[in-house]
Amino acid sequence: MAVVESNPEAGQRARDDDRKHVLHSWSIKSKIDPLPIARAEGRYIWDFDGKRYLDFSSQLINVNIGHQHPKLVAAIQEQAGKLCTIAPSFGNDQRSELARLLAEVTPGDHSLAFFTNGGAEANENAVKLARWYTGRHKIVARYRSYHGATAGAITLTGDPRRWFAEPGLPGVVRMLDPYTYRCPAGHPDPCPVCSGGPHLEEILQYEGAHTVAAVLVETVTGTNGIIPPPPGYLKSIRETCDRHGILLICDEVMAGFGRTGEWFACNHYDVVPDIITMAKGINSGYIPLGAMSVRQPIADWLENEYFGGGLTYSGHPLACAAGVASINIFREEGIVENAAAMGKVLAVELPKLQAKHPSIGEVRGLGLFWGLELVRNRATKEMLVPFNASGEAAAPIGRLGKAALAKGLSLMTHWNVAIVAPPLTITREELDEGLAILDDVLSVADEYVTG
Repeated sequence: MAVVESNPEAGQRARDDDRKHVLHSWSIKSKIDPLPIARAEGRYIWDFDGKRYLDFSSQLINVNIGHQHPKLVAAIQEQAGKLCTIAPSFGNDQRSELARLLAEVTPGDHSLAFFTNGGAEANENAVKLARWYTGRHKIVARYRSYHGATAGAITLTGDPRRWFAEPGLPGVVRMLDPYTYRCPAGHPDPCPVCSGGPHLEEILQYEGAHTVAAVLVETVTGTNGIIPPPPGYLKSIRETCDRHGILLICDEVMAGFGRTGEWFACNHYDVVPDIITMAKGINSGYIPLGAMSVRQPIADWLENEYFGGGLTYSGHPLACAAGVASINIFREEGIVENAAAMGKVLAVELPKLQAKHPSIGEVRGLGLFWGLELVRNRATKEMLVPFNASGEAAAPIGRLGKAALAKGLSLMTHWNVAIVAPPLTITREELDEGLAILDDVLSVADEYVTG
């Protein structure tokens, strides 16, 4: 691994320019001081002082293949030498090959893809298509969800990030989440919410099933807790949708492309959605790319129906070349299989951390997609920080993230959940390195435990 030379002057210049001229996502400008990153390789990133950090979050849970994979970089360079861009109205070999490869790796009879610039646009187009295809207008989405920040996608989003964009897209209806640790229904047996179908049936009774075009779910809830659904949940949702002629859209923007130890998370539950939305791991964010994939009946319908969606950069040659290379690398190097194998390690090691640290209330996840639910009291399940906390109320989780960074671990946290989602290429030795640092810094959260 190459040594990164220290260049603090360049780092300070980047910081100064950032402070003056850059508006960052989801932030109060005067209260942030982003760390400038100079270089990355494999599972590591380096700052301009030459300090190395293990990337334990794959940036925004998107760099599945790791940083600067040489084959992926070479594919982008080769395509740039031939054709940097072309309008979507033209055909392109990289776009068509990527579409064919997606038909091979997506579940069931998915056979047709529309390319976007990211996950939010994929979700926007999935909703539009569901409405056109069914002739209905309502979309059922969950509260603990994030589907993107564009005007429609942020309305589909259930978490508080949508508040600032309201009022939003009409016709969005909410349902509760199968969050078994804090079940919103109190988890009776059988639980209508955590089993899926009964709760959805009740929603449809109130809304009118004949008005609902689609149910949209993150197959595994992402930043809002890393919550895999209970056994049978997704099948129950699928069966309820089928009874009422409603499409099932699975948002696999985070969970797709090996993140859970399967090509797509829905494979764990033996469910084929009508529409799958994807981005992030499709080419690990090397160049912005997303997609919407549809089952054969919808593909057949689209043969003679007008599709009223379009983007200037849809199916961008450089992005698609990166996607083609990425899928081939995943297959050649067994990256999905490595995610599954390292996930088995986390399934053993993370509960060991829970046994040592009273601040961990629950450990949950699949593959390399895990969340540690942090609490002040295990008996009462009082959260380490309140829901949607900010400012001083969020200080405990902020301290944890800073302590990790100081020890060379880039750790994602959201509210009271610490997220473990390293690149899918991570080795056992690197995983142990990250777990050791995490073990050390969880003492910060333990300081707040009461009772």
